[in-house]
Amino acid sequence: MKLRNNMVKPSINTQRRQLLKLAGISTAVGSMGSLSPGPAHAGKPADVLDVVIVGAGLAGLTAARDLSHAGCESLVVLEARDRVGGRTLNYDVGSGHVSEVGGQWIGPGQTAVADLARELDVGTFPSFYKGNTVILGGDGRLEIDLRGTFGSDEAIGSKLSGLSREVPAGAPWKSPKAAELDKLSVGDWLARQNIKPEDRTGWNASLALTGGVMPAKMGLLHFLSMINSAACDYMQLDSIKHSAQETRFVGGSQVLSNRMAQALGGKVRLSSPVRRISGWDRDVVTLHTDHGEMRARQVIMALSPPLCQQIQFDPPLPAKRAALQRAWPAHSPARKTAMVYSRPFWRDKGLNGHIFQVNGPILWAFDNSPPGGEIGVINAFISNAQVPSEPKAAQQFLTALYARAFGREALSPVSYHDHDWGRADPWTITCVSAIPPGFWSTHGEALRPPCGKLIWSGTETAEIWAGYMDGAVRSGHHAALQALNALRRA
Repeated sequence: MKLRNNMVKPSINTQRRQLLKLAGISTAVGSMGSLSPGPAHAGKPADVLDVVIVGAGLAGLTAARDLSHAGCESLVVLEARDRVGGRTLNYDVGSGHVSEVGGQWIGPGQTAVADLARELDVGTFPSFYKGNTVILGGDGRLEIDLRGTFGSDEAIGSKLSGLSREVPAGAPWKSPKAAELDKLSVGDWLARQNIKPEDRTGWNASLALTGGVMPAKMGLLHFLSMINSAACDYMQLDSIKHSAQETRFVGGSQVLSNRMAQALGGKVRLSSPVRRISGWDRDVVTLHTDHGEMRARQVIMALSPPLCQQIQFDPPLPAKRAALQRAWPAHSPARKTAMVYSRPFWRDKGLNGHIFQVNGPILWAFDNSPPGGEIGVINAFISNAQVPSEPKAAQQFLTALYARAFGREALSPVSYHDHDWGRADPWTITCVSAIPPGFWSTHGEALRPPCGKLIWSGTETAEIWAGYMDGAVRSGHHAALQALNALRRA
C-alpha cells in the first residue's frame, strides 16, 4: 500500500504516449509486420500503405505524428494546398515577426494543443488587453476598460452557462433537452431576455466572432455545446482574460503544423488534392489525386465536412453521412486584416489596441503585436460587404477608422495585409462552423462513425473544443488510435 500511495500518477500526455506505444506494438504483432516496410509485407502488395491521411492541418499532422511515434511508417499525408496548416496561416510582417491571419488563440482547458506546443518546443505568451478599449458608433467614440472581457452581460452569460450543463460538448444531440433547444436560434433566445438595444450590439459582435454569423442564424443547442467545452462557463469562452482568447504562440500558430511536417519529411505531399475515393467499403481503398493513385488499408479524412463534397465517393457514402456533408453550413469564410506599424503607439495613450464598432465594418480589431512589442500590429475581423475588396482601398478605409480610434499616427502604417478566406483558395470553404437550429437533431448521429475504411477527423469531430485548434489536435489523436486499432483487428 505504501508503494501505491507514493506512486506519481503519469500526466495525461505521458499516458497518451504509453497508449500509442502499446497500440503500435500490438498492431505490428497482430498484423504480422504490416507496419514495417519491405519484406515484412508478406503476401501483400508493396504499394498498399497502411494509412493515408487527407489534409495537412493540425488534425491530419497530429494523426500522422502519433502514428509515426507508434511505429507506423507506412503512411502518407495528402494536402491540396501548397502549404501545411489548414486554417492556421502566418503572415510575414518583416524583421523576423509574423501575424496570424487564421486561428491563433488558446485558453484554459485547451490542454491538447498546449501539450503539443510543449512537445514541439513552441513558446506561448499572453494576448495584450491592458488599457482601454475603443467603442465606435456613428460619429461617437468611447473609451472603456473592459478588463479583459468583450463587455458581455454577465447575468445573461450566467444563464447560458447554466443551460450548457445539460448539453454535452461532443454530442449536443444527446441532450435531454435537445428537441426543445434545437428549435431555437441564439437570437430567438436573446429576444426573450429583455436585452437593451445597445447591449444587443455586443452580442451580435460576439456571435459573429464565435460562429461567423449573427445570433439569428446560430443554433442555440450548438452554442450551448461550445460553452459546455469551456467548463460550462460562458465567460471562459467569450473573453480574453482566463478565456479562449488568452494565449498566443511565439512564431504564430502555423508554426505547430510547420514543425510537425518538417519531422514527417517526405510523408507529407503538397499540392495533391484528392478528387475521388473508391473502394472505401473494401479491404484496400484507392485514392485518386492529381498526381496519380494511392492505395491504403485505412484513410483518415482530416478535413471539414463540407470539403468532403468536393470528393467523389465510389460507392456513394451512406445516406446519413452524405446528408450531413450536404447540409453542413459553408458560408462563413471570414476576412482578417493586419495593419503593421513601427511600434504599438496606442499603448502610450493607455489604449489596448482593441476596437468594437456599432453596426460598422469592424467586428473586432485587436493588438496582435509580437511578445516584446518590437513592432505594432492591429489585426481585425471585418465585414466583407462594408470594406472595399481591393487591398489598397481597404487599407485607406481602415486607417481612417483606426485614426478615429487611436489618433493620427494610425494613418502611417508600415505595411498592410488582407486575407479573405473566401477567395484565397478553394480548400477553405468555411473557417468556423455556424451550425443553424435543427442541424444537430437531424444530422448529429452521422458525425463520427467511420464509413468502411474512412475515419472522420478534423476539429469539427472533437468531443470538446470543436471548431478550435485544440479540437483539431484532439481529433487527430483520436483518429490515430482508431487507425491503429483497425489495423490491429485486420
